[in-house]
Amino acid sequence: MAKLIPSLLVTALLGGAVFWVVTEPSEVEGYRFKIADADATRGEAVFLAAGCGSCHAAPGATGEDKLVLSGGQRFETPYGTFIAPNISPHPTEGIGSWGVTDLANAVMKGVSPEGEHYYPAFPWDSYAGMTPRDLVDLDAYLRTLPVSDRPSQKHELFLPLHFRRAIGLWKFAFAREGAPVLAAQDFNVSELRGRYLVEVLGHCSECHTPRNGLTGAPDMSRYLQGGPDISGKGRVPDITGPGLGWSAAEVAGFLSSGMTPDYDSVGGHMALVVDNYAKLPEADRKAVADYLQKVPGPKVATP
Repeated sequence: MAKLIPSLLVTALLGGAVFWVVTEPSEVEGYRFKIADADATRGEAVFLAAGCGSCHAAPGATGEDKLVLSGGQRFETPYGTFIAPNISPHPTEGIGSWGVTDLANAVMKGVSPEGEHYYPAFPWDSYAGMTPRDLVDLDAYLRTLPVSDRPSQKHELFLPLHFRRAIGLWKFAFAREGAPVLAAQDFNVSELRGRYLVEVLGHCSECHTPRNGLTGAPDMSRYLQGGPDISGKGRVPDITGPGLGWSAAEVAGFLSSGMTPDYDSVGGHMALVVDNYAKLPEADRKAVADYLQKVPGPKVATP
């Protein structure tokens, strides 16, 4: 037994070294975000498409209060409850002291200014495909929003999940890092724009793609095909072209009015998504609809 101890120690040290390297947070290339002519007006459209206010406004906020990104909304999952943080421009309680590279690392890499991993409840894996121009414009717009001094609350998670370094393993195993879900194929201009809105800014896959129950990783073989809500309450619908069964015009109309082809009204968190997309140009709603028509539905088993 004594002879095995050195070997076990070496194995443990090597395993620890591999773990530390694999889980090391990666950062963006800062030079890509040195864009002098940041456009806050254009950044507002990015903000709406990305749904920042839908999660980071205070619970129940309405009207102009939805622009006060004080956080506090609770998101129940099998792993515990995630609580959206304050991302207002407050210098200490929010992100007012962040530079544009800090925001890029958080949004596109899931890494805090302190070098810690963010949980994948924050959809950085979708946002990873964001263009530097959109990120810089979003940063400019966020700086125009009201300040809130409300402190962020700690997530209420099961104890093993408090060790954030292990999130690096999740990233290593499952992160797409901005890679497109569907190859361009014969996409036209509208469909390409729709792919960017759905896969990246709109992060639709985060809710509409089924997840593995143990790891929480999305099952991309069933991309946008719906499934049980991660909160454990109800189901999220299939929004692929064949699965939803709506025409492109009906999808675009839904994103404008919140009314389904059967004259039912949208509810839940999706109502916030519709509220955002109704404020975007009609061409963007059409682009989302056009792209979704291209997304394949579930494979039908042959008899």
